Amino acid sequence: MSVSAVFTAQSALALILSVALFAFQVWAFVDAASRRADAFVAADKLTKPAWLIILGLALVAHMLVWSPLSLLNLLGAVAAIVYIVDARPAMQSLTRR
Repeated sequence: MSVSAVFTAQSALALILSVALFAFQVWAFVDAASRRADAFVAADKLTKPAWLIILGLALVAHMLVWSPLSLLNLLGAVAAIVYIVDARPAMQSLTRR
């Protein structure tokens, strides 16, 4: 395997990872935007505008820097993970019938 093939594979993997991370952040943002504002307060989480600002800034940072290992993208991924793992289930448990 030549050196150029290794770098090509590495670049392809970084692109796939970056696109997957971006899609995850978009999902978190769209989910937060689709929730009612009072659900955030009832679940004792950050307010809806706060989550939208955090997740929106993460998306903008990811659009500006496509490297999945940049500090801004890692922070944005952590924010999206916290929303999906913590805030979303808390709000879902309140709205289940």
